[in-house]
Amino acid sequence: MSLLASTSPWYATGKSIGLLFFYLLTGLFLDSFYFVEITEHAQWYANILMFIVTGIVIYTVPARNKEQMITAILIAIIGEYLFSIVMGMYTYRLENVPHYVPPGHALVYIAVLYFSKAASIKKHRRELEIFFSIFIIIYATVFLVAKNDVFGFVMTIATLTILKFKPRERLFYLTMYLTVAYLEIVGTNYLCWKWPSTAWGIFDFLPSFNPPSGISFFYFGLDLGCLWLYKQRHKVAWGRMKAIRKLKTERLLSNS
Repeated sequence: MSLLASTSPWYATGKSIGLLFFYLLTGLFLDSFYFVEITEHAQWYANILMFIVTGIVIYTVPARNKEQMITAILIAIIGEYLFSIVMGMYTYRLENVPHYVPPGHALVYIAVLYFSKAASIKKHRRELEIFFSIFIIIYATVFLVAKNDVFGFVMTIATLTILKFKPRERLFYLTMYLTVAYLEIVGTNYLCWKWPSTAWGIFDFLPSFNPPSGISFFYFGLDLGCLWLYKQRHKVAWGRMKAIRKLKTERLLSNS
């Protein structure tokens, strides 16, 4: 059964976000402090598994999604070295950028994309957006009150404010927020990476928790970068899609 055409939201969720969550929980374990006690080559096991899984996914998805995943990997490489190595926004266990991280960004991107585009999920789009938004507000508020996570709360408010004016992309980014929150909780508890007690370890007026709640805000750059590069490489197809979308909108308005 096709994920995108599935009539069951449970099936669509399990085959996209569910599989991703399971893989993150088990895959990051190979670079965790638990596995380091078994072997000093823990990170290489995580790298190898990531290359295998990412290769399988890239092989199975359509050509357009292949291009998006490869683009996501390239942007993630630049972003990871900029934010982690150059700016010191966070630090990995071996103070490097593990090879499994950029492909991991691509897997997160494609899983969230497939979830948000599935027909059975889009059918409940409005209800999911409301539920996710309420959950995110509660989640960030708990981190703010219990962990003094001002940095994460500020980024959460910034994300929700931007999404207020982006109805077409709202479900995608709300899902991305929750996925990244899960990813960060797993990774930091495994001690795969850590965040400083203030934003970038510099801005004392922005206390932060490890991890900050709203860190998915920086995934806007990855997603927008993928979209921009795709538009540049496929200007004709993108223009055609926009024209079709405009016609559909005009028909809906005329019939209302």
